[in-house]
Amino acid sequence: MEKQNVVQLDFGFELEPATTSIPNLGPKSFKKAKSDFVLDFMDLLQSPIIVYPSQWQDAVPKDLLNNITMARMLAQMRGEHMASLTEVVAYMMPRTFESPMPSEWVNIYTWCGLQYAKTFKKTGQMEAMGEVAPKQLSEYEMGLLKRLRVWIYEKRLKALKDNMRTSNPKLNGPSPNDQGELFQKY
Repeated sequence: MEKQNVVQLDFGFELEPATTSIPNLGPKSFKKAKSDFVLDFMDLLQSPIIVYPSQWQDAVPKDLLNNITMARMLAQMRGEHMASLTEVVAYMMPRTFESPMPSEWVNIYTWCGLQYAKTFKKTGQMEAMGEVAPKQLSEYEMGLLKRLRVWIYEKRLKALKDNMRTSNPKLNGPSPNDQGELFQKY
């Protein structure tokens, strides 16, 4: 075989080397970032919808449930690592049918419902919710809402991971496509 000539072409571009926004991006941190991205993406599309355990949990409207994936994507794009406001409405709705709630939770539920109606352009709901929902939540109510959103998010991730573990069982012993089995002499 001949030794090949290698020629490097200079196109005259004067560019500085690109820098990454992640400091010390090594193979392990890149692998973790890639793994986090895949888990986040699977979470958006496949995580179960968490609702309040009640006899009324089937009463959540299909329209609301269908919009949860889009709401999750919007929350992810905003960098929020918590449940969307739409998920909060879906979670709280069965609870509202059980018994009266404290006023701060009523405010949170109606305010989240108004935000849902605004996000998904539900004009009839916006008019109805605009009369009932508070214009803004107090700091205390915002704290309760944030804790609920984080709690729903964590439950959602745990359910996804549990589902992934049970749906992908580990193989015991060598796989049927083991190289040793494929190239054995007979």
